Amino acid sequence: MLILLPPSETKSAPGAGAPVDLGSMSFPGLTDARERVRAELAATSTREDALEVLGVGERLRGEVVRNTRLGAEPAAPALSVYTGVLYDALDPAGMSEAQWAAAAEALVVVSALWGAVRPDDRIPAYRLSMGTDLPGLGRLAAHWRRHLPAVLDPAAGDGLVVDCRSAAYAAAWRGPRGRTVGVKVVRESHGRRQVVSHMAKHTRGLLARHLVERVAEGKLLRTPQDLLAAAQERWHAELTEPTTRSAGELVVVRTED
Repeated sequence: MLILLPPSETKSAPGAGAPVDLGSMSFPGLTDARERVRAELAATSTREDALEVLGVGERLRGEVVRNTRLGAEPAAPALSVYTGVLYDALDPAGMSEAQWAAAAEALVVVSALWGAVRPDDRIPAYRLSMGTDLPGLGRLAAHWRRHLPAVLDPAAGDGLVVDCRSAAYAAAWRGPRGRTVGVKVVRESHGRRQVVSHMAKHTRGLLARHLVERVAEGKLLRTPQDLLAAAQERWHAELTEPTTRSAGELVVVRTED
């Protein structure tokens, strides 16, 4: 099973440690593509219009400046760098050794800069989103669509793919037909349902953590029905099965205010 996560916009910059080593990261077939994005990002971040190109405001100028020296910045495991609502709910710091081992096997973060990373991959903090159009490279989702299938198709194998990404990151790689299930979260009140972004991120993090815990306990999650059963251990959930033409969808229904 693969559990696909989006990165976070906010990141915790490591205070110390060796810099990123592209050659030691998971999915070494992405090394050249990663280096090209890193080089283009560094060049873009020196431009007078860097903030505009990267789609950020003045308060994030320091993070843009840091983009110019990512090869020298301290790096740390990806799950300690990514922060925010989803990663707070995932709570990697609170994982047991067995749970961390399960997470290292199952979790993949799809990244605008690195393409795809595993929890143990050491990365620095950076500022870049998948919707960015980098001069000299183009739209990042299109760039990664050319490279991710070669590494993520084998990683997925014939197993289940649980897709917790947002639409921008999902565009970079579509999971295998018939075995990919996206996760949608809705809040239900008085019989009416609506999507709430903050709640959706939080619940996807909780779901990813729950699945990691079940795998660490020896639970086999091989099919969409296995996923539904695991989700229903904690929430009301509904499943639309994937087909050979489209991904399935797990809908997690939250009823609290």
